[in-house]
Amino acid sequence: MTERLESAREAYEKGDIEKTKKAHAKKAIHKEMHKKKGEYIGDFVYGALDGIVTTFAVVSGVTGAGLSTTIILILGFANLLADGLSMAAGNYLGTKSEQEYYKKEKERETWEIEHVPEGEKEEIREIYSRKGFKGRDLERAVEIITSDKETWVKTMMLEELNMVEDKKSPIKAGMVTFIAFFALGLIPVFAYTVSYLFAFQSDLFLITVILTLVTIFVVGSVRSLVIKKKWYIAGLEMLIIGGAVAIASYYAGFFISTLI
Repeated sequence: MTERLESAREAYEKGDIEKTKKAHAKKAIHKEMHKKKGEYIGDFVYGALDGIVTTFAVVSGVTGAGLSTTIILILGFANLLADGLSMAAGNYLGTKSEQEYYKKEKERETWEIEHVPEGEKEEIREIYSRKGFKGRDLERAVEIITSDKETWVKTMMLEELNMVEDKKSPIKAGMVTFIAFFALGLIPVFAYTVSYLFAFQSDLFLITVILTLVTIFVVGSVRSLVIKKKWYIAGLEMLIIGGAVAIASYYAGFFISTLI
């Protein structure tokens, strides 16, 4: 969500006409349209959340089973590497596949415009007729859009196929996902790592729970940048989910250990 859109929504909720006008001023709109978007924020947020939640689940399960710090570290870091690489590869392939599909559909639309232009013009006419254009206004809109092939193709992609081109790099998307997964996934094993390296003695699981839940709330709050929710609601939502995962994993490990 952009700052301008967020400001406009806050103004609407408060009934603030002046703030609404400010959000719709020409200068504010122009600034937003030329501002570089954080296109990899989604990859970072979801990679981070998945990393911390899944690693926390592993630590909780092993702790519930009453296993040693060494086992916790082995399984924790194995999860960081294996799941992190798997998630990064999945994001890379997913992003790449979507872009390839968009490219294929764009090539088809271009070919159809070149070979059956009258049919494609009729599609544009039908699309804008449904938007409320009539008579001369409708024909003028069709004429303007079809006078430029690139504009024509983009209009067909958006209006007919509901597809918007994603220009972000699949490699960067995968890398951001892995880095976020690994970096935030270190939080649940941090206390155990310190204990292993420096013979630190304390209630390691309690420290891990506190660090993890605080981090989950913070990262969950950052989701408000990519979803339409207030930051504290997004944070609490992820905190509840993370807590539920931890409890389920802990008691699953405890229950299994009683059977062995």
